[in-house]
Amino acid sequence: MKPILEAPFLVEMIRTTTNMYNHGWDERNGGNISLLLDGKEVAQYLDVRHVIRTIPTGFTAPELDGRYFLVTGTGKYFKNVEVAPDVNLGIVRLADSGRQADLLWGFSDGGQFTSEFPAHMMSHVARLSVDPANRVVMHCHPANLLAMTYVHDLDERAFTRTLWQMCTECIVVFPEGVNVLPWMLCGTNEIGEATAEKMKTARLVVWAQHGIYGAGKDLDETFGLIETAEKAAEIYLKIAHLPLLNTISDDAMHQLEKRFGIKARAGYLD
Repeated sequence: MKPILEAPFLVEMIRTTTNMYNHGWDERNGGNISLLLDGKEVAQYLDVRHVIRTIPTGFTAPELDGRYFLVTGTGKYFKNVEVAPDVNLGIVRLADSGRQADLLWGFSDGGQFTSEFPAHMMSHVARLSVDPANRVVMHCHPANLLAMTYVHDLDERAFTRTLWQMCTECIVVFPEGVNVLPWMLCGTNEIGEATAEKMKTARLVVWAQHGIYGAGKDLDETFGLIETAEKAAEIYLKIAHLPLLNTISDDAMHQLEKRFGIKARAGYLD
């Protein structure tokens, strides 16, 4: 059996959580990540027959039965993942149609997965139905995107167009745009279901006055997706109070579509 702390998926998770904390996206215990793992790869590092304990999930997800996830813990600080990964992270396998999670490694202090676990799993189901290669769901609190939800129309087309107009790369990185939810109580199945529905049409879902959910094929892609949207929001906040003399026109964005072989969300460009 290979040492678990040398597993590439664990090394990358530690690097990503540390980077997110250093970006200021995950203050205190804010934010959470779940990474869908390959069962055969997990078996190289753990005895998958040995279940440490079973944790009720509070939801059902038969589509994920038997799937393995590396997930951040509830109440855990991202800044501590690097120094104590076995306390702040856990590897679980869903069972009983997703009603329970078998803990195979981690949460060694008796903890458990993030309170947003239902929202993550529902989003995984949604994204896998659209793109089977999507394996990451990432939630964090980027300050500029969060601030933008206080001063910008939350209409998804308007919100997306503003972000697209801030940086040339935005329409290339997230051509499907950004979906937006009004403020909802976090940690509930209701916000999980609403987020999952939004995830069917976009990999970015903004939670107004709270943060953002991102999904992608790997940790790097998902981090970069959020990073790009956050940079655009930062630029918007720097110029929103000033007279706008120039912008990226719809014609220019159509040129970007052709140049990079992408297609903007239908109806979002004139």
